[in-house]
Amino acid sequence: MKKRVIETISKEIDRDFVLEKPKDPTLGHYATPLAFSLAKELKKSPMIIAQELCEKFNDCEIFDSVEAVKGFINFKLSDTFLDEIVTEALKNESEFAKGNYEGSILLEYVSANPTGPLHIGHARGAVFGDALYRFAKHLGYDIESEYYINDAGNQIYLLGLSIYLAGREHILGYAVDMPEEYYRGEYIVELARDAAKVFGSEVFEDEKHIEKLSNWGKDEMMKLIQQNLKDANIEFDHFVSEKSLYERWDEVLEKLKAGNAIYEKDGKLWLKSSEYGDEKDRVVVREDGRATYLAGDIIYHDDKFSRAFDYYINIWGADHHGYIARVKAAIHYLGYYESKLEVILSQMVSLLKGGEPYKMSKRAGNFILMSEVVDEIGSDALRFVFLSKKSDTHLEFDVDIFKEQDSSNPIFYIQYAHARVNQLFQKAQKEPKDVIDTPLGELNEDSKNLLFSALLLPEVLDDAFHSRGLQKMPEYLKSLASLYHQFYNKYKIVGSENEDKLLKISAMVAMSIRVGLGLMGIEAKERM
Repeated sequence: MKKRVIETISKEIDRDFVLEKPKDPTLGHYATPLAFSLAKELKKSPMIIAQELCEKFNDCEIFDSVEAVKGFINFKLSDTFLDEIVTEALKNESEFAKGNYEGSILLEYVSANPTGPLHIGHARGAVFGDALYRFAKHLGYDIESEYYINDAGNQIYLLGLSIYLAGREHILGYAVDMPEEYYRGEYIVELARDAAKVFGSEVFEDEKHIEKLSNWGKDEMMKLIQQNLKDANIEFDHFVSEKSLYERWDEVLEKLKAGNAIYEKDGKLWLKSSEYGDEKDRVVVREDGRATYLAGDIIYHDDKFSRAFDYYINIWGADHHGYIARVKAAIHYLGYYESKLEVILSQMVSLLKGGEPYKMSKRAGNFILMSEVVDEIGSDALRFVFLSKKSDTHLEFDVDIFKEQDSSNPIFYIQYAHARVNQLFQKAQKEPKDVIDTPLGELNEDSKNLLFSALLLPEVLDDAFHSRGLQKMPEYLKSLASLYHQFYNKYKIVGSENEDKLLKISAMVAMSIRVGLGLMGIEAKERM
């Protein structure tokens, strides 16, 4: 809709202009402040320029009126134009809000250590990443999603050690002195019991089996993580192993040295990251020759950038903020454009239940499991709440709100609007295809405002993706649902003389809700 409006205005005004929505909808559907930017050049008052520009649209069919108001040019869309757009949209639901953007994107998100189930903090980045992926795909981008498995380093050894010690204590019945650092929780005991079934209890008799338990435990955790994600309607195109990439460390290190990125000091190798925005230089190889955690990130980003995507997006937890500058410095030294990497931070989540802090999971030991929250409120509610605020702001929510079957529960409120439309068609014994070609004729103000709002989905999607403000989608859907509930309560639809016309308007609202929820990874309900 907006694209058609811009194309129409461009034919009459051979200038770049901004098209915005007036805060007061009675002024018009769209407005442009173009006259103000032309005032200095034309040496005229913006009011006079706006009036002169308005005259260019006297015979334009897509506008009901074009008026100059205090220097702004306000455009009201015609009923005929709105009807044309609605009919076209209803006949091509699969194409509704589709974009034609070009470019390839590699999106990496979640990438939690495979040492335990996903917790609620991981879930926020997971939902945001999956929705960003869906938005980009719908807009036309060639996007691929990737999970980076942190399976190199001490944490994987600790997983095997923790399973080994749990097996000695709970299966062999030995008294075990636990080290300071190990993984706790019932899930470790469960893994030990499963390991005993696979390898036999003798696997806990000798420390030489720890490596075997580490690799097996990592694989088991990845199966669980993938199931946690699938339960929240999240899947990945690729999984990349950090351990497998370390085979290239010597090659990448030589590449860094060739780029004058490395120096030796105190027996360590340092990256000159302070020269490119980092607060200080960073160690990449310790005195004993072991590569640091940063080395893994450097190898991975060299691998990423070698795949020649146009753009790279990482979604990291807020605690990784300090890594952005050092990783970008490494990318620069490796000979790539660090400006092609965007890092989006995902802030912490505080969970309540009945106004009180949500209890930590007994199974996990010291955090709230993503799977337990999905079991309690469902995938749809989880996804909705995590998309309801910008990812870089703290999020607090009470799970009990998302169990309510009334307007206090935003996902219920939106789903109910969609179900209401379905119910109307059942009552009228019709389907949307039966009313698609019904002429809308002259629309009253309520119908026109509702239709205009339902047709804004493409603009909302475009803005939400490119501003990375995905919360704009749930905000829009809640607003649209509210408008529809008001409309439904004000007008008799089934059995009225305008039944088909009002059903067509309702079908457009339902389609926007359905497509919008789908882009959020939520299925619209047919009945409530």
